[in-house]
Amino acid sequence: MRSNLKLVVNNPHSKIEEKHFFEKDELKIILDLYAKMVSEGSWKDYGLSISSKQVGFSVFRNATENALYKICKNFKPKNKKHVCSK
Repeated sequence: MRSNLKLVVNNPHSKIEEKHFFEKDELKIILDLYAKMVSEGSWKDYGLSISSKQVGFSVFRNATENALYKICKNFKPKNKKHVCSK
């Protein structure tokens, strides 16, 4: 069984806008990948988590399991090695 994979995208801008979410191009890439994996039968569900510090897109094999993958975008990274919070 594979270990969970985490992808972190740090926001390069010093000033954070009021909108705290993925940009349109980022979300398109994520949803295209999600659609491909759903059509292959690998992924079944997803979840979004949004806070003032980050937004996360988690994918699941089943709704009752832990996330297989989590893609995070950090808005206020403390350092370059900042990881997704649970």
